[in-house]
Amino acid sequence: MRTQAMKFLFTCYSFMPRNGQLGDDPAMVGGDELWEVPDRGAYLDMAQGFQTKVGPLGDRFESMYQGIRDCNIFLENIGKVPDMQEEEKLRWISEVKFLKAYYHFILVRMYGPIPVIKTNLPISADVNQVKVVRDPVDSCFHYIAQLLNEAAPGLPLNIISPATEAGRITRPIALSLRAKVLVTAASPLFNGNTDQGNLKNHDGTQLFNTTFSKAKWDTAAVACKRAIAICEEAGMKLYVYNPAFQQYKLTDTINTQLSIRNAVAEKWNSEIIWANTQSNTAGLQRLISNWWDPKYLDGVITRGELSPPLKIAEMFYTDHGVPINEDKTWNYSGRYTLRTAEDADKLYVRKGYTTVKLHFDREPRFYADLGFDGAVYYGQGRFDDSKSLDLFYLEGKFKQRNGKGKYGYNTVTGYNLKKLINFQNTITSNNDYSVVDYPYPIMRLADLYLLYAEALNESAGPSAEVNKYIDLVRKRAGLGTVASSWTSFSTNPVKYLNQDGLRDIIQQERLIELAFESQRLWDLRRWKKSSDILNDQIRGWDMSQTTPESYYRITVLYNQTFGIKDYFWPISEDNMTANTNLVQNLGW
Repeated sequence: MRTQAMKFLFTCYSFMPRNGQLGDDPAMVGGDELWEVPDRGAYLDMAQGFQTKVGPLGDRFESMYQGIRDCNIFLENIGKVPDMQEEEKLRWISEVKFLKAYYHFILVRMYGPIPVIKTNLPISADVNQVKVVRDPVDSCFHYIAQLLNEAAPGLPLNIISPATEAGRITRPIALSLRAKVLVTAASPLFNGNTDQGNLKNHDGTQLFNTTFSKAKWDTAAVACKRAIAICEEAGMKLYVYNPAFQQYKLTDTINTQLSIRNAVAEKWNSEIIWANTQSNTAGLQRLISNWWDPKYLDGVITRGELSPPLKIAEMFYTDHGVPINEDKTWNYSGRYTLRTAEDADKLYVRKGYTTVKLHFDREPRFYADLGFDGAVYYGQGRFDDSKSLDLFYLEGKFKQRNGKGKYGYNTVTGYNLKKLINFQNTITSNNDYSVVDYPYPIMRLADLYLLYAEALNESAGPSAEVNKYIDLVRKRAGLGTVASSWTSFSTNPVKYLNQDGLRDIIQQERLIELAFESQRLWDLRRWKKSSDILNDQIRGWDMSQTTPESYYRITVLYNQTFGIKDYFWPISEDNMTANTNLVQNLGW
């Protein structure tokens, strides 16, 4: 009956990983953009190169196949339900096809070629039927894209009843995921990857096509454009904070920062394509929020954990919208020397505070996303009596309120997160921290725009169309266009006019715009850049010091190792023993 079918529908949803949760999302602390107190979790071990095939850290091989099996059971039986309209059945079938595709995609992204399970084996299947083999990776991607294409027509353009259906799949979600799947398939990790040439099934079937195919980028660009069109038809647009709904007086600088922060932390805003309602962002925000106010310091349980390293702080652009090592007006070699904030800096660094030059003259996303010693903060219910701007600042040196040397936890690098924290979280007079929960975004429009720009550049090279979608994201971030920024301020003013240069620009734009949103780990992998970037030291400031001269000394905190084998998870030894037809990923 319908009621039982609905329960089974939601069972199919229940296998979705909890994006944004440290114990269930390898992209939070499994790469290099966020670090925490040592010995706090498996993914932090993975980031340091301690992965193992005996009990793989973050293994999903069994749970995703359980989800796929339940999806197949649903699809096999939904036609028998008598008390449903055909239109509703079609919608539910489409949702489950989407989930089946998504679970296959999660597996492919982690393990590479996998066994594709189109239908469940019968209970009567003999042992040889059960021992499935891995399918070539191109076949995996083709099947995933096909399922998403089949699902899209039966899904609604928008959620029909937001009060009861938020988080359920829509047509924009299906086509946007399909775009991401096809961009992933076209990327260097899966497109012409000669490092995987020796990965073959026992019968000799090659699991990776080692010949590059430009046609994959062509297909991906078309899919991205189609997804953008359906998102815009559904009324989606890049989020911009509207001060008309704010009772307090804000500057343009703060408005821009709130546009950046709220694009993630305001639930179901105009930019959210898909968000995970099963994630616990309330717990996440408590974990990463600082000790805001000395008056309530002892009673408020916030920890200031999850620390971006120095290299992430250096990743953001200058205020001219170009990399710090390219801006001809910015003193890159002197970035670690000290400077005292003046009146013009007061919305970014506390006036009169001494910090490093690295923290001055940076782009709005730097100040919207990161906290640091002396950084100005906005929000958390702090306003003066005239309801005008009442900023406060972080103090990160030894035994200061946001520094090391007291009970509880603290940043380990000298940097904190502002991004992911809703600016309306408040400390109340009864020593409570009131948190505004929001579903964790899996995909938002800025992500899709940058995927399209990337695919189009790889397909046809630089063009006005490519720049258009990068510039839309940059405009919301308070930056000039790619053309104007590079022409006027870069030491390489023609960089954006050739495909290789524009590729670098698009990739850095993605890493900045989507920082701390569970995207960097997967992007670095699909670009095959992890073996370069994740073999670097993790550095921060000397947290045990009390003066600027000693605090701002670079300290090595962690060492990372990443080899060719680490691009894909190992299949656990238990699964290899149970199914001798499986072949292990190379290097494991």
